[in-house]
Amino acid sequence: MNVRTELTSDFTEQLKDALSRHWGFEEFRPLQLEAMLSVMDGRDSLAVLPTGGGKSLCYQAPAMCMDGLAVVVSPLIALMKDQVDALTTAGIPAAAVNSSMSVSDRRRVMDRIQSGELKLLYLAPERLLIPRTIDFLKQQQLSFFAVDEAHCISEWGHDFRPDYRGLSSLKTHFPRAAIHAYTATATQQVRTDIVEQLGLNSVVPLVGSFLRSNLQYHVLKRESGNGQILELLERFRGQSGIVYCLTRDDVDRVSGQLNDQGFSARPYHAGMSDRERSVNQEAFLAEHCDIIVATVAFGMGIDKSNVRFVIHAAMPRSLENYQQESGRAGRDGAEAECWLLYSGADLMKWKHMTSDLSGHALQLALRSLDQMYGYCTSHRCRHASLIEHFGQQWEAGSCGACDVCLGTVNVMDDALIISQKILSCVVRVCENFGADYVAKVLTGSRDQRILNNGHDQLSTYSLLSEYSLKTVRQWIEQLAGQGFLSREGEYRTLAVTESGRRVFRGEQVPALARPTDGVTASSASGRVGRKAPDSWEGVDQELFEILRTLRREVAGDRRVPAYVVFGDVSLRDMARRRPSTDEAFLQVHGVGQQKAKLFRKVFLDAIVSYCRDNGVATDATGA
Repeated sequence: MNVRTELTSDFTEQLKDALSRHWGFEEFRPLQLEAMLSVMDGRDSLAVLPTGGGKSLCYQAPAMCMDGLAVVVSPLIALMKDQVDALTTAGIPAAAVNSSMSVSDRRRVMDRIQSGELKLLYLAPERLLIPRTIDFLKQQQLSFFAVDEAHCISEWGHDFRPDYRGLSSLKTHFPRAAIHAYTATATQQVRTDIVEQLGLNSVVPLVGSFLRSNLQYHVLKRESGNGQILELLERFRGQSGIVYCLTRDDVDRVSGQLNDQGFSARPYHAGMSDRERSVNQEAFLAEHCDIIVATVAFGMGIDKSNVRFVIHAAMPRSLENYQQESGRAGRDGAEAECWLLYSGADLMKWKHMTSDLSGHALQLALRSLDQMYGYCTSHRCRHASLIEHFGQQWEAGSCGACDVCLGTVNVMDDALIISQKILSCVVRVCENFGADYVAKVLTGSRDQRILNNGHDQLSTYSLLSEYSLKTVRQWIEQLAGQGFLSREGEYRTLAVTESGRRVFRGEQVPALARPTDGVTASSASGRVGRKAPDSWEGVDQELFEILRTLRREVAGDRRVPAYVVFGDVSLRDMARRRPSTDEAFLQVHGVGQQKAKLFRKVFLDAIVSYCRDNGVATDATGA
């Protein structure tokens, strides 16, 4: 065995020990070990792991195995607090320094750093780059820098933050320290930009699969009012979830209506005071309310693992945003559902919001909106559409976990003929007009503009007059979403793509939705897909609910989010195994030595008491 192999083997054993001792995990998730070994080896790295893929562990575990202090760059105070709470509960010396802290609190953290006590320090980019912070850190033994939410450094990303640009100076200030970048959503263009902006050396990005097989995706055309949302939420009473709305007024209206209907919901948007937002977020994390109704101001880095549903009451502005926002469901690996309600009005609202942009920024925003609307109107597997957007291939056939593959979307039998008529009309108008105009020609409109252009004389005029303008317009969007049509130039005129020309020749058949008033939320949700493997098998659900209540009480006493105590997967495993001894408790998923020390008595007492009162055996075998 050569020296390199010996080192790798030694590093792996150290990491396995840290993972088991502090987090109670016995195996690595995909690409976690490779990412951790890059850190241990002192090589710059970029890891793109989807939400729920365990990217935080990629730097937290190595930090516990290396000498010195790891500095973690994080964009939000709330995110820093959650991470530090979770780490300290697991027995890991970590702290943050931010603007919400008093001078004396910041001084205490500095003292802990100088004494060598801390292993992880969380800082916002603007605080890290203050000259006195740089000077202070230069005097410390640093293990590495970790840049979390690294897509924020890229102008090509969906959440660009100018403060992150300054991180390009880290290599100048700390030439001997390795830098490791982590993000959950980054296209190839964004990945390249991250590497260039941070000056990462000889990096081969580690890109995990964007497939979230435990999530079930559904898309519905939105109806007026909030009836669809209420129908969906009936299925999730008592469970944690997020409802995203487009505007602040929508948030206030929806959250108010949910509370009127007996749900436990709180609002969150930028129009509220910092204190109001903080109180409501804390209530959600501590499980004092079940639902957060929010604009996109809520959520970056929220590490709540047991979100069982995410509902978008309107279309997001990009697929990157949707991937990140919907990905806040099911971070624990257990099954969760993502519902998207959209309408053409959402597209118009977003376009209005981009009216102050120009040039490249405008074109980028419009392209993102077209891609997002194409996803909404497409009738292709949702999982396939999402992972291919991020440059990965889909070869799995039916996913069994989206509305399309579950058969809740009805498609036209004669989709090929209809598609050929639409594409032919685009060609007949010389690819000089947009979707609204083409739909009017196909339905036989007497619009003056059509008559002036002589397009009422075209062979494609009124070819689809038996269908409504709205239906034909939706079919055009579906063809664009499937790549058979593209939008060109400033005026977004339609053009037939190479894939569209194959439709002309009958070599490819699009999927077009059958005209309908829409599948209702209740009928669509009636067809639930497969659950995450064995997620509830063998679980005593009554005991699970008792443990859930106990977790909330324990978390309240400790003033930490409920999931910091234990995630849902750990509680399910407890309710499956029903441990009665210290040794059996340590076998539960996610129970490390520190958490066992802190919580085993109260949870074991509850389990043993339940089993005794209900005549149920403890220490289930084969769990």
